[in-house]
Amino acid sequence: MKEINRRQCLGGLLVTGAAAGVASCGCRSAPYTGRKQLLIYPEGKEMSLGSEAYGEVTKETPLSENPQYTAMVQRVGERIAAVAGRSDFEWEFKTLQSEEQNAFCLPGGKVAVYEGILPVCQNEAGLAVVMGHEIAHALARHGGERMSQNAAVQGVQTAASYILQNQEETKKEMIFKAYGMATEYGVLLPFSRKHESEADEIGITLMANAGYDPAEAPKFWTRFGAAGTGEKQPEFLSTHPSDERRSQDLEALLPGARELYEQAAEKVGLGEAIS
Repeated sequence: MKEINRRQCLGGLLVTGAAAGVASCGCRSAPYTGRKQLLIYPEGKEMSLGSEAYGEVTKETPLSENPQYTAMVQRVGERIAAVAGRSDFEWEFKTLQSEEQNAFCLPGGKVAVYEGILPVCQNEAGLAVVMGHEIAHALARHGGERMSQNAAVQGVQTAASYILQNQEETKKEMIFKAYGMATEYGVLLPFSRKHESEADEIGITLMANAGYDPAEAPKFWTRFGAAGTGEKQPEFLSTHPSDERRSQDLEALLPGARELYEQAAEKVGLGEAIS
């Protein structure tokens, strides 16, 4: 009985210490928005996992053979990277041969754009909306924040193992790990929508600073909503805000973004049209 009590006391001390560790590691604010974040995972580890995952995804999906698409993704990516303030990122921009209407940016500036979304973009500025949004996720460390949330949901002792690195190295799949329904709909999906809205806000700032007309941002999401196929989930069950909602939110951000656009060193406007 004394041994059991001793273990319980030690467990209590570990939990208390882990809670203090989580509090001390979570002192960070998201860039541009200033939102407070819980981040208990080292950014260097996020970049390592991001680079590994990027290599696997780009090996599994063939690269685009469309020279206009490839050149435009590279050009837009470089312009946004130049104003992103992360010279430590090892930026890469790849166009993938797929009809999927999607794009992503993993930690460390590893960006991929699927061919299927380019026609919806219509022009360089539309592509800057998409790439600015995805790059914003990496700048704000949303992937690392989600991993930290996962540790918190699993329990403070799990969080302690992350902080103290007393467990086997975390696999890259943890960034995308699926959660149980009760936790997912009760906590994580609403926060994911917050990430998406924050990425929209940072993204329109990035594209404006890079010289792309920010007025294209709400227009893109209107087009994207119209281009969707099949029945969409209600907004409260989705990890993304509705296309209509984000278009309205971006309209509200336009006055500030236009000021940044007017101050840009070089204005591209809408840029090249996508054929």
